[in-house]
Amino acid sequence: MKISLIIPCRNEKGHIREFLDSLLDQDLAPGWEVEVLIADGMSDDGTREVLRQYARSASHLRVIDNPGRIVSTGLNAAIGAATGDIIIRMDAHTAYARNYIRECVAVLEESGADNVGGPWVAKGQGVMGKAIAAAFRLPFCTGGGKAHDPGYEGEVDTVYLGCWRRSVFDRVGLFDPALVRNQDDEFNFRLRLRGGRIWQSPRIQSSYAPRASIAALFRQYAQYGYWKVAVIRKHRALASWRHVVPALFVSGIVLSALLTAVAALWGEFAMAKMVGGALGAALLAHLLASLASTMRFADSLDLPVVLILPGVIAVYHAAYGLGFLAATLVPAARSPEGPPSRFFTALTR
Repeated sequence: MKISLIIPCRNEKGHIREFLDSLLDQDLAPGWEVEVLIADGMSDDGTREVLRQYARSASHLRVIDNPGRIVSTGLNAAIGAATGDIIIRMDAHTAYARNYIRECVAVLEESGADNVGGPWVAKGQGVMGKAIAAAFRLPFCTGGGKAHDPGYEGEVDTVYLGCWRRSVFDRVGLFDPALVRNQDDEFNFRLRLRGGRIWQSPRIQSSYAPRASIAALFRQYAQYGYWKVAVIRKHRALASWRHVVPALFVSGIVLSALLTAVAALWGEFAMAKMVGGALGAALLAHLLASLASTMRFADSLDLPVVLILPGVIAVYHAAYGLGFLAATLVPAARSPEGPPSRFFTALTR
């Protein structure tokens, strides 16, 4: 069996050595042939030099240019160069169990699915990083997607990273190079439309390093919301209604605030009071739901982390919702009439 590991990266000097060391220490089955294909997005921070150093001592590691500089074009470049029967995607900001590759292959064979992966588990550092990682696990924050449930095993609509037989790409196609974000969701949606099955197993273990600041988190999720609209436009369908809930909530808040202000300016104080009261009730309900959801961490996290969790949840929802709404006001991502702002296209790390 030949396995191709595909890794898109750009400007990862602070993480790439640790990642490569863990990758090259994977526990592989006897007789397996493994190739490592790293699609570098023209890094200019010293990452490229580190990759060359490792490639000199590891003959099965190859560095591929990714002039498109985004994840989807990097994945496509690596898949195009891959010669394995099985293709496994990995990420430089993720730590892996030593049996990660073994379990990917085992679950792929046992499940008979077209794409398999493990749960999307976040582990942050510092007060803010831990709060961001904790919120990432909460169904109220993430919409209840099974990908965030570390114990779930079964069929899902999308999965973290991925492991496929090469024939899946021959049948379904590659990742959409027009998408800066959400290329995984779009590919998995397309796979399911063609009758494919996606399987998640807790045996496939890894942990993702989330953003460590509110500003970086806000930009990341604004981009996720923005590019989700591009996926919906492409397929004229929703993968799940949970994807539009933050946008509906944010639009309700914004419209209520505007209506309250307009009513007050026109002297319609009764109307302003009624709408303002409804707005306050909605915000209070969101706060109470956030507080209730954080109780599960009351004994496992430090008090400062628990105290800021409701605010972190609000940032997740507000950023995604605002990004989604912004995308509805501009042309489609691939339209020449108006390319998206760099706020929605420049990667956050």
